[in-house]
Amino acid sequence: MSYQKIAVVSGASSGIGAATARRLAAAGYHVHALARRTERVEALAKEINGTAVTCDVTDDYAVAQYAATVERVDLLVNNAGGAVGADPVATASVADWQAMYDVNVLGTLRLTKALLPALIASGAGTVVTISSTAGLIVYEGGGGYAAAKHAQTALVETLRLELCGDPVRVVEIDPGMVKTDEFALNRFAGDAARAASVYAGVAEPLTADDIAECVTWCAELPHHVNIDRMVVRPLAQAAQHKVHRVGV
Repeated sequence: MSYQKIAVVSGASSGIGAATARRLAAAGYHVHALARRTERVEALAKEINGTAVTCDVTDDYAVAQYAATVERVDLLVNNAGGAVGADPVATASVADWQAMYDVNVLGTLRLTKALLPALIASGAGTVVTISSTAGLIVYEGGGGYAAAKHAQTALVETLRLELCGDPVRVVEIDPGMVKTDEFALNRFAGDAARAASVYAGVAEPLTADDIAECVTWCAELPHHVNIDRMVVRPLAQAAQHKVHRVGV
């Protein structure tokens, strides 16, 4: 009897997480769609014939309670994260920095740590963490987000070293400019005009589906092949600070 592989995707209520859950389900995985917003993950799970999991990755107890229900995991996608604010360091909000660190770094730590026994027990586990090009280079106004993503990258690199010899791959995907419904809007506290300005003049920023395709490709390679780091940007973005914009 063939075994249906199980994937856990955090931050699955929207954006890259939801797109990844759909793409993995299409590839044959049974997906545990994990997020804080119950109605959204329940609707997604019904759509893809997966399992809805209401869980906040910043909550130790919630993560532990979920992990206690899981016997086996083949693929963990650490996608929950985000940016809050774009203030310079001189006027930065400590609360914003704490929020970004908790979800991007400690959220990844909590869920990975909790599910590692199941991933190892699978005999062929994979951890994919969605970080950012902000984890590789800084930019003005992005100090808090870049600091959190640099720390997340350090966590992933350390985990790969520590799991050497265990049957678990550790993959990092670092997207550049990705246009989703909520990322920039959440960053700028619902200011739609400011959120739209991020993508002004960029004909084709990356989409959530583009990143979902990258996740699935990495996960579906033969298990002895590990993509340590994938950096993916739209054609219009040559570097963090170099973006081709038309009519702006």
